[in-house]
Amino acid sequence: MAVFSKPLSSHRLTSASAKAIVNDLTRLYLQHRTRISRAVYLTLFVALINRIRNAIAEQKAASLRRASRSADRTTAGEGEATGRKKVELNREFFKNLLRLLKICIPGWKSKEFRLLIGHSVFLVLRTMISLYVAELDGRLVSALVRGKGREFLLGLVWWMAVAIPATFTNSMLSYHQCKLSLQYRTRLTNHIHSKYLSQMTFYTLSALDDRIANADQLITVDVSKFSNSLAELYSNLAKPVLDIIIYNYSLSRSVGGEGLFFMSLLVQISANVMRALTPPFGKYVADEARLEGEFRFQHSRLIDWSEEVALYAGHEAEKDTLDKGYFTLIKHVNRILRRRFYHGVMEDFVIKYFWGALGLLLCSVPVFFKVPGTGGMSMGDRTESFVTNRRMLLMSSDAFGRVMFSYKEITELAGYTSRVSTLLDVIDDIQAGHFEKKLVSSADTEENASVLRGRGIVTEGTDIEFIDVPIVSPNGDVLVRALSFSVKPGDHLLIVGPNGCGKSSLFRILGGLWPVYGGKVRKPPFEDIFYIPQRPYLSRGTLRQQIIYPDSLHDMHSKSITDNDILSILETLNLESLIDRPGGFDAEAQWEDVLSGGLQQRIAMARLFYHKPRYAILDECTSSVTLEVERVMYEEAKRLGITLMTVSHRRSLWRYHTRILQFDGQGGFYFGGLDAERRAILEDEKEDIDLQLRAVPDIEQRIKELEASR
Repeated sequence: MAVFSKPLSSHRLTSASAKAIVNDLTRLYLQHRTRISRAVYLTLFVALINRIRNAIAEQKAASLRRASRSADRTTAGEGEATGRKKVELNREFFKNLLRLLKICIPGWKSKEFRLLIGHSVFLVLRTMISLYVAELDGRLVSALVRGKGREFLLGLVWWMAVAIPATFTNSMLSYHQCKLSLQYRTRLTNHIHSKYLSQMTFYTLSALDDRIANADQLITVDVSKFSNSLAELYSNLAKPVLDIIIYNYSLSRSVGGEGLFFMSLLVQISANVMRALTPPFGKYVADEARLEGEFRFQHSRLIDWSEEVALYAGHEAEKDTLDKGYFTLIKHVNRILRRRFYHGVMEDFVIKYFWGALGLLLCSVPVFFKVPGTGGMSMGDRTESFVTNRRMLLMSSDAFGRVMFSYKEITELAGYTSRVSTLLDVIDDIQAGHFEKKLVSSADTEENASVLRGRGIVTEGTDIEFIDVPIVSPNGDVLVRALSFSVKPGDHLLIVGPNGCGKSSLFRILGGLWPVYGGKVRKPPFEDIFYIPQRPYLSRGTLRQQIIYPDSLHDMHSKSITDNDILSILETLNLESLIDRPGGFDAEAQWEDVLSGGLQQRIAMARLFYHKPRYAILDECTSSVTLEVERVMYEEAKRLGITLMTVSHRRSLWRYHTRILQFDGQGGFYFGGLDAERRAILEDEKEDIDLQLRAVPDIEQRIKELEASR
């Protein structure tokens, strides 16, 4: 307490001693200015990153709030949204993005990496040119102020000279960005095509899995948008960040890191104050939307109950209700307008004038204060420095704004990344044998669960054999729990049964399109089984390509097959008139539109005769041809040594088969020999009995009438 009892005058510093302390501090600062400046730069950088992070977090939170409100309002689409990935800027996004980047840029020797390096070089060059143009602006204005016409004209010449590399650089930036986008899309498309068109993935993706409903759009549209977004984001984010670093570094050299630091500090403080004083416009807009909805609901309610209101003569009461709702809405809108007015005044004052004044103050530092490296400046030099610094400040502010508003582009990239990554994930799952499909089975799902989870054994051989193989429909119904049959070369099999009994699923298993859920399957290699549907697939291409599909012209020549051989096949099927069209075998057309159903089915049989497989699956493939053409088709196929497996109810086909597999539609089946003549006799007898049975009700009715008349 004795210390405080001393007179204050004994502890009061004299003005001389205070000046000495300030001089000592100034001298100490100048000695360590480099270290202090670096600390200032680091502080500015951390503050910048923190502000960008906070801005992105705010925009992200706003987006999540909007999405949450939308989800609360949307109930009908809840089931659809459940299976979609939630798009967020999290670790999963960066993991998926890195995965796609490895596909787009496979290595440092790749063309994409070279394009990226070239693009980066031009980005740096563009920033350096902008920096030089800012300095050139300062020299031009300085020459004008000093009245130096020669210097002004020389600066103007340099201005025009700089335009050449500047315009070239701008064009190269645009060119490299487009090329990068194109290369990214090419890499991704090739990668997806190689996976999508292997192991029958293109079929199983739609038939056995329902996680991807629009693979065509993902491959054609979303991949393109992802590539564009990735290429644009690199340009729109890398250059502003580079601009901020270079322009602020140049500004700090000109005006001193201290001035830049204090200006940034004042901007940050004023921004925080402005943010604190900003009314909750988001809440106001939500309230306005709610009041608009209530006002609209009152009108719609009046329309719904118009008859009752009219009978009650309640129009005056309803008018009061509507007027009250409208005036409540208008009162709220007027309150928003007033607050927007005051906020707009504050915002314009702070951003346009206060921050502008801070910028002018910063640019004037070299004029009024001594900054190391700027001593002895003339009026022209000061003018040059002021104009240059102001231009760099404006460009730095613009770059900062572009970084701040890049969140929208990042979220768009996140969306495309999620969709493309989901496609690749699902393709990988399918190729690994993992399928996800919502079952709508009429049977108990638990009853079939063990069957659907199981997997059978598939081996290759010269014949076809099923041993206790369950046949499952696309929606999860177990149609046949244990199907067993065998077909050896020369055993032509007829398959019959009602719709939905499992015939198509059986063919999908043979074609390798469907998983084997149990039992054992032995079948020939894929190339030894050929499938002909009722409606043949006709590719885009020439007449020759329709017959040799899926072979190419090179494959045809490697098999030593000539056009004369194909002509012989066409003559067998009475199709030689097709080559009389202009172009002959090289004629191109929309064949599914040009050819009738019968001609298309004959083209499909010509395709079968060209490939000459060991086994052919014929699914109602003669429904549009005459009996004579059908006879030629089957006799020629048997002559070529092709074992036929036919799905058809046409009696005319029975004589071409020796075995029959008949499904009863109740989970049962019969497999055995087929005697076409005996089956025809039995079928005729069955039809006669059916006719007699259909006449029984009429006979019974007639008997009752006769008994009543006695």
